[in-house]
This record gives sequence, structure tokens and C-alpha cells, in this order.
Amino acid sequence: MSAATVSRVLNGKSEKYRISKKTQDIINKAAKELNYSPNQLARSLRLKRSNTIAYINPDISNPFFSSIGKSIVKYARASGYSIVLCDSEENTEMEISLIKTMLEHKVDGLIISPVGLKYAHLLELHKRKFPIVLLDRYFPKVDIPYVTSDNYQGALEAVSLLIESGHTCIACIQGLKNTSPNNDRVNGYIDAFRKYGLSVDNEYIIGESFGEENGYIETKLLLKRKNVPTAIFAVSNLISLGALRALKEEKYMVPDDISVISFDDQPYSQFLSTPMTTVTQQSFQIGQIAAKMIIDQIASKGNIEQRSILLPTRIILRGSVKSRHSHKKTGMHKI
Repeated sequence: MSAATVSRVLNGKSEKYRISKKTQDIINKAAKELNYSPNQLARSLRLKRSNTIAYINPDISNPFFSSIGKSIVKYARASGYSIVLCDSEENTEMEISLIKTMLEHKVDGLIISPVGLKYAHLLELHKRKFPIVLLDRYFPKVDIPYVTSDNYQGALEAVSLLIESGHTCIACIQGLKNTSPNNDRVNGYIDAFRKYGLSVDNEYIIGESFGEENGYIETKLLLKRKNVPTAIFAVSNLISLGALRALKEEKYMVPDDISVISFDDQPYSQFLSTPMTTVTQQSFQIGQIAAKMIIDQIASKGNIEQRSILLPTRIILRGSVKSRHSHKKTGMHKI
């Protein structure tokens, strides 16, 4: 058999090239006996596409990014693409190295939740018309398409809820500084105070990462202050878990002693000893939209113009926020 005939049979093109059933049977039998499998790397080099998309996120242990990753995989698989999942560990140099590796492996496109501190390497890809979509984190002055939540509005509503519940000494435990989700959420926190004519004490805006340990350490320190806050706004789900651990160790009750509200709802939020009031994001839809955007870019060879997408958030009220003036209603309903 010629190499061309064998290739056509193994690639399911027998009918197109009118290859007989007898020839097909001989080739398929030989392939099975030899345990043959196609060299996908060689195939991708020849076709100049691998049907593979890379998804790089900053922390795979975070349930938020895991949920998004699952959504991306589901959509991509249904569209005939495979996903390579990478963890940059909130490290820009690691992020740059992973991108280099993925390009060497000839991925067709890149979905990335960047660390969020540098963007030159991402902008270079975009200028070359390499398919790229930013997810969750973005750069306000950079024209790379992204999909994310309305972090500002979510934080504004969360802190407004605390203020309407009678809290004025509210700590904000922030994540990685100068990243878009953190900046937007902190700005929402600040503007909620201004909305109600209250002054902001910057001494209560603390923290430096989205991780659980940050929430734990900063809450420990908060509880040793002369003026202990009556409420904590945690800008991520992991930060809130760390805060709860510290509060439990220091014998503080939620919400009787301190109210807590967290950005990002997770399945476990409702099953905590005190169910957590949260700002929920549309993580499944974020992943689906990002996957569709990158596949559309691949199909157009980077020539399609895409607009960035901001998805709304909503508050899920549970038991972790206590009103300090129980007679006053906030206009929101508890579930």
C-alpha cells in the first residue's frame, strides 16, 4: 500500500477517495496488530493546527478557577478541541515560561487568567494575531479581549449591604495588589463608604494575596487592634476561609461578634457552620464564553474583532451578616 492510501484510511477519508472495503480492512487490521497510533505532533506540524487550546490560570487549587476550567473543557471538547491546563502559581515569570512552552507545542490559542502585573508578553501575542482571550483578570489600557465579572459593582453592593446593616467599621482584606479584580473590588469598597457619606480609613484595607493564608494572618492581626471591626469584606473565597479559621481560633462568633461577606460563592458556602453571605459570579458562563471567543478567533485566524464582556454578579444572603439595627430592613431577602 502507498503511504497516501494508508493515511487516507486511518484518517477516515476512505469514502472520499473511493478506497475499497477490502483495502480498508487490510490496513485497519495491520494497524491493530501493530498497535499503531497516529503521531499527532507530526500531524499538527503538517496541518499547522493541533486542535489544542492552552488555559493558564494563577491558582488551580482555587475552586473558582477549577470551576471555570471545567466549563472551558466541556465547551472545547464539544467543539473538537482539547485543553492543556497550566498553573502559573501567581508568578509572572512562570506565566511567561508556560506561554513559551505552549507555543512550542503548537497550541492553536490561549485562554489565560494572567497574574495581572505585566502584560507586554501578552500584548506581543495579540499584535501577532495569535488567538488569545483574557479571563477574570484584564488590563484596562490594553486592547486584548477579555471576559470577567463586574467586580466593582459586586463589591459596591456587598459593602453597601454591610453599611445598611449598621456596620461602619468594616475591614477589607484584599488580594494581589494592582490586579484588575482586586483594584475593582477595593474601589467598590471605597465608593460604598462615599455613597453613604462615610469616611474611609485606609488602615482597614489590608492584605496582599488571594490565598487562604492571607485571610488568616490579616484577620489575626485585625483582632488584636484597639478598634476591632464589626464586619469583614473578603475579596476572595479563599481569603474568607482563612478569616473564618482565625475568627474561630480567637473565639469570635460569626455573625454575633463579627459579620463576614465574601466575594465569590462556592458550593461549600451554604454548608459552613454559619452559611456565608457571598457575591456570586457566573463562573460556568465565564468559561463557556471564553472558550467560544477563542475558538472563534482560531477559526478567523485572529482576524475577528471581539468586544470584551463584563458579566453581572449578585449577592446571596445567608447567615454571616448581622444587622446592628434589627428594626431596619435592607430591602434584600435572605435565602
